[in-house]
Amino acid sequence: MNASLVLLADDHPLFRAALRETLVKLMPGVRVVESASVAELQVAVQANSEADLLLLDLRMPGSQGFSTLIELRAQYPALPIAIVSAEEDPGVIRRALDFGASGFIPKSSSSEKIAEGLRAVLEGSTWVPPEMLIGESAADADAELAARVASLTPQQFRVLTLLADGRLNKQIGGDLDISEATIKAHVTAILRKLGLSRRTQAAVLAQRLLSAESGRLAPPEVSAVEEVDPE
Repeated sequence: MNASLVLLADDHPLFRAALRETLVKLMPGVRVVESASVAELQVAVQANSEADLLLLDLRMPGSQGFSTLIELRAQYPALPIAIVSAEEDPGVIRRALDFGASGFIPKSSSSEKIAEGLRAVLEGSTWVPPEMLIGESAADADAELAARVASLTPQQFRVLTLLADGRLNKQIGGDLDISEATIKAHVTAILRKLGLSRRTQAAVLAQRLLSAESGRLAPPEVSAVEEVDPE
């Protein structure tokens, strides 16, 4: 196996150590760059964008739900990302794959099973534990919406996550240090890409994304009296 650089993002030192040991056994000579938070990970990825694989925990400081996965997929489409998580809900696994993960390795897996998953992902396959294979694929509407979310630019996705907090365009502009007019343009593009008509729908969708739960993605209908434009 030719892989020589793996990024490992997890806030639990003991688990990082165990996973690093598995990587070294699987790939003698591998260089492992570790991160304990999203902030550290962003620096690591920027400096090592040519890495062969990123192993990403869904829950660590600075991350909400699938936000880090989605943003990194947009920024570094050539970087394979495998989720290593304590989550074992088939719906969560399905959602991670919908958003572009190359694999999903539960933390409860044996070292042999973890090695199997790593080997498969490094060889270009998509891997989940066979016993967790999902009998039915995601509903067509959910899969399509997940693809649309994944098509957002990193900046558009940041705006979407701030919409989830109920922030106004002016507030979002202050947070991101860009003009209110630019935020309005981003919101317009977000609604178009997601096939939505109201920012309220986008906010509800973002809240569901950030929850990393297995429920339906599709945002509910909103009242006709609600805002239709991106103001």
